[in-house]
Amino acid sequence: MPLVRRSEGMTTTQESTLRRGAPPTRGAGPGRTRALAALGLGVVAVVVLIALDVFAPALFPQALPSRLQDGLTLALSVLIESLPFVMLGVVLSIGVQVWLPASVIERWMPRRAWARRAVLSLLGMLIPVCECGNLPFARGLIMRGISPAEALTFLVAAPIVNPIVIITTHAAFGWDSGILVVRIVGGWVIANLIGWIYSRHPDPASLLTGRFLDTCEIVATDTGARGRRSLAQFIVELRAVMPALVIGSGIAGAVQVVVPRDTLLAIGSNPVLSIVAMTALAMTVAICSNVDSFFALSFASTFSPGSLVVFLLVGPLVDVKMLALMRTTFTTRTLAGIVAVVLLASFAIGIGVNLLA
Repeated sequence: MPLVRRSEGMTTTQESTLRRGAPPTRGAGPGRTRALAALGLGVVAVVVLIALDVFAPALFPQALPSRLQDGLTLALSVLIESLPFVMLGVVLSIGVQVWLPASVIERWMPRRAWARRAVLSLLGMLIPVCECGNLPFARGLIMRGISPAEALTFLVAAPIVNPIVIITTHAAFGWDSGILVVRIVGGWVIANLIGWIYSRHPDPASLLTGRFLDTCEIVATDTGARGRRSLAQFIVELRAVMPALVIGSGIAGAVQVVVPRDTLLAIGSNPVLSIVAMTALAMTVAICSNVDSFFALSFASTFSPGSLVVFLLVGPLVDVKMLALMRTTFTTRTLAGIVAVVLLASFAIGIGVNLLA
């Protein structure tokens, strides 16, 4: 059973490398290092909060204890809001990995690479899962033979072409403003652009983390009963995704404590700076794509239309929570490239909307 499909530029040697997986399973050293790093970041965050409260009290209208409580409340709300979709995504991932015959995927997928990516970028229309649940499903696609570039195309497009997202965006903005159409088309274009860029990569295996490649190797060699495999995969996926979800939710809450939102909102009327502000807001508040349109609607009277479009494009794709989840599967270098493409493309789309508005 192939772990990923051979894409453009993928040689036999590279495909064999990917099948073999990553270097040997890591020991306790890196895990302990990551734990110490997380603890160190937490200590630094506390020190920064105290320093801001002591030396720059005018930045925040609320006292530090109130801001900490607000940050914790937001982090928990992001976690609780995301958890059902993550669980659904894990279940769908198991359905693809364990219960769906591999031949079914190849039967309905086009042969040409660009057509395969185009089809996968529309697959989200059939899956009512927000961006958090799409990650486990994309992992399952890779394990069943879809190339990393093709999985990325699905992963980037799905949170925007999701039927629930389309309905809620229409409820918030309707058809007249054009925001709904620009969001759908822009998200689809960005997803296919990212898929095309990474389909040219000479070594697709290097896009994936070693830990995920180890998981792929284990799944590929497991031929036991489907019930047992489903349970084992459920545990594997939760162990991979849940820590990242908790960390991402915590970062989203902490940012609300550290960054004064009034500073972002004060520049909302400028056609360029408003885009920068809404980009920063989209990456930090980590609102589920199913409801982010109503959050954006609250800024419609003070922010430019282009900045609202950028918020609706950037948030579901590269907010801190989503990046933490994607890091379980894709390398930091890959994520840096994805963030760069999303931000540049979204900025260009936002500027275009402001010029036409």
